[in-house]
Amino acid sequence: MLRAAGVGVGDEVVVPAFGNVEVAEAVAMAGALPVFADIDPVTYCLDTSAVEAAVTPRTAALVVVHRFGRPADIARLHELGQRHGLLVLEQGESEVPYDEVAQRRERASYLDAKLRGVLTPDGGHGHTYQQYVVRVPGNGRPDRDAFARALRARGVECWVPVKTPVHRLPEFRRCVSLPETERAADETLALPVDASLTKRDMQRIVSACNALGGLLQPAF
Repeated sequence: MLRAAGVGVGDEVVVPAFGNVEVAEAVAMAGALPVFADIDPVTYCLDTSAVEAAVTPRTAALVVVHRFGRPADIARLHELGQRHGLLVLEQGESEVPYDEVAQRRERASYLDAKLRGVLTPDGGHGHTYQQYVVRVPGNGRPDRDAFARALRARGVECWVPVKTPVHRLPEFRRCVSLPETERAADETLALPVDASLTKRDMQRIVSACNALGGLLQPAF
């Protein structure tokens, strides 16, 4: 799509660093330069103000990635694109089957109400909970990683959704200030909410998380 729109050598394309490397790779394959902008700490998608700050006379496009089932503020980003004459592309994640969305939302609502010691996600409009991502308070990555190990030891599946932001990878390393991206990479942890989970499974997740949450010093 970038190539079809004439984006290529000499152009810049604004992309998020919080997520998969494939978006930056696609920009590079088109011959353009990926420019990383910070995320909104609530949606984990591109922050409109950060995108605007990253725009230069060479900026030709921006790629908006919807994250964890929570849509980006696409209306504001399209408006920004119109003001600056930029191509705005969207990339979604793998879709949750329609008949599972209600069940995932039900499980997410249960976790929202019961979890203590972690910061639960802001559901917002249209969240399908492709992943249920919490923040583990503390002093950075060691706390989150220790928390995850302790959960797994209690039989609770969990995973770090973005292990390394793209601007930290050797092939795309940039000296750029992305505080919300860095913080999210160090604090986020995904918990299961898929439709196959039973009430007992959900209770076990809550019990394990709440037993550990009080051991951490809040960073908020």
